Amino acid sequence: MHEAPTFARLPSVPGIGTILALVIRYESPDIARLPRVQDFVSSCRLVKCATESNGKRLGPSGKKMGTVHLRWACAEAALLFFGHNQPGKEYFTKLAHNHGKAKALTVLGHKLARAVDYLRTRAQAFDRQRFVSV
Repeated sequence: MHEAPTFARLPSVPGIGTILALVIRYESPDIARLPRVQDFVSSCRLVKCATESNGKRLGPSGKKMGTVHLRWACAEAALLFFGHNQPGKEYFTKLAHNHGKAKALTVLGHKLARAVDYLRTRAQAFDRQRFVSV
């Protein structure tokens, strides 16, 4: 099932153009399959899974769970987000000061994936001021 309204809202995110919107749309599982935002971000390979037994953490596992194309799309969107708009540059500078550049890109990609899930599940466009203020 093709969701035309979702596809039309995706380019409202700075950094997501037609190609990235197509990748996100066609590589994303059905909305009903991923009821929580955490599930969508996990399907984008943006979080590490933990192996735990008896309250003891045994290390990360499941590195290949999710869709690699969604991870690529989120990484590209993060690069283009801070490259083409001034509030995005300021937000990335603040993140880079706190975490370093590499971790800041990961945090920005994770946050953009959460915003994309918000666009998918609700009928609202991207709000840039709300995104960079939090």
